[in-house]
Amino acid sequence: MNLLMVGAGLSGAVIGRMMAEAGHKVTILDERDHVAGNCHTERDAETGVLVHIYGPHIFHTDDAEVWEYVNRFETFLPYNHRVKTTSQGQVFSLPINLHTINQYYGKTMRPDEARAHIAEIADTSIETPQTFEEQALRFVGPDLYEAFLKGYTMKQWGVSPTDLPASILKRLPVRFNYDDHYFFHQFKGMPQDGYTAMVERILDHPGIDLRLGQRFSREMAERFDHVFYSGPLDGYFDYALGRLGYRTLDFEKFTEIGDYQGCAVMNYGDPDVPYTRITEHKHFAPWEDHEGTVCYREYSRACGADDIPYYPIRLMGEMEMLGRYVEHANQEGGVTFVGRLGTYRYLDMDVTIREALDTGRAFLKHAADGTQMPAFSKPPL
Repeated sequence: MNLLMVGAGLSGAVIGRMMAEAGHKVTILDERDHVAGNCHTERDAETGVLVHIYGPHIFHTDDAEVWEYVNRFETFLPYNHRVKTTSQGQVFSLPINLHTINQYYGKTMRPDEARAHIAEIADTSIETPQTFEEQALRFVGPDLYEAFLKGYTMKQWGVSPTDLPASILKRLPVRFNYDDHYFFHQFKGMPQDGYTAMVERILDHPGIDLRLGQRFSREMAERFDHVFYSGPLDGYFDYALGRLGYRTLDFEKFTEIGDYQGCAVMNYGDPDVPYTRITEHKHFAPWEDHEGTVCYREYSRACGADDIPYYPIRLMGEMEMLGRYVEHANQEGGVTFVGRLGTYRYLDMDVTIREALDTGRAFLKHAADGTQMPAFSKPPL
């Protein structure tokens, strides 16, 4: 079959590789001049630091098959992600843990004492939290919410936490021990040569024709037996029903000599600080040694027509519009929408790869059975 992948990020690369290995002819388009999408990495010319151009991407998963897959194409070296936050004139560890609690309250509480203290100040009158703010107040109380969650969230999403669903704060945001690892997954690491090198190796197959700097138009689909589309779902339909809401990021890059902040990520929880965090990229590759350092200040704002979409908002208005786009997609035929943009869902890298593997296998089964591949292997709603 003659297949088209729109987007040379993780979804397009993984599905394209599987189709090529199955003997199909694969064309991959991307309007950018590089592969790997938003997890693109490249060496900074001034310092030699490996920079995550579109912001840091940390690989962590409990999916053994996905871990085996990425290590097939790149060596992943050990990396434990830790995050600090500057709030109210002090530096604290995140996620909120026993050290954070003791430092904030000037105490030396043991785990059971800290648990009892948080239970005492938490708003237990909120039995079923509906908003982000209610979820936070229910589980950590007003002090820790104000210091670590409220200001950061307002800057990140551009709305009051009272307007965000409780689901955004999915897990209990506090630990009653001194473990400050950000992720608890079984497999964690960073690609030795960066994500772009990994994706380039995934795409290195004689059955794949990679075309960078080329935009997709729907007329192209007529020349292919099937299209896998990882661009914006609303963009596929030329935004006929309106634009789905996203947040985008602006990066203010600066370089220094030595170690600028002593950690990979420093959040800024105070609302009067305009940026959400500073990332220092050489800390994402601790096995390397560089005299210089590259940092990004991150600013979050509403995504405009010419901006790169990062985080789907998925509030009520967007969900209603999404439902109408999903109806259009299901009637389209010959195209499957994949990835973060194609399904309008926030996906970690491991989930993106897992869904790409599942989508590829589903397509091969449909092809073998002579049945039609649906528009979504993972429905957005």
